[in-house]
Amino acid sequence: MKIKVNSKEIQLDKALTVRELLTQQKVEMPDYVTVQINEALLQQDAFDTTVIRDGDEVEFLYFMGGGQKWEV
Repeated sequence: MKIKVNSKEIQLDKALTVRELLTQQKVEMPDYVTVQINEALLQQDAFDTTVIRDGDEVEFLYFMGGGQKWEV
């Protein structure tokens, strides 16, 4: 089956859960990644039960905090 991961088309031999896809794609810091499937954000507690389907578009997103405080 074919899916897109971060806009890149990949071929999977079998259906995977989101957690399995994170492992297969060697995602760094999987506990800090936000997953979006077909433009819908997925809760982390659903990573083990949500199965990726043929044609799905998956995005791995990282939200970074920080920056510099500006004083006027």
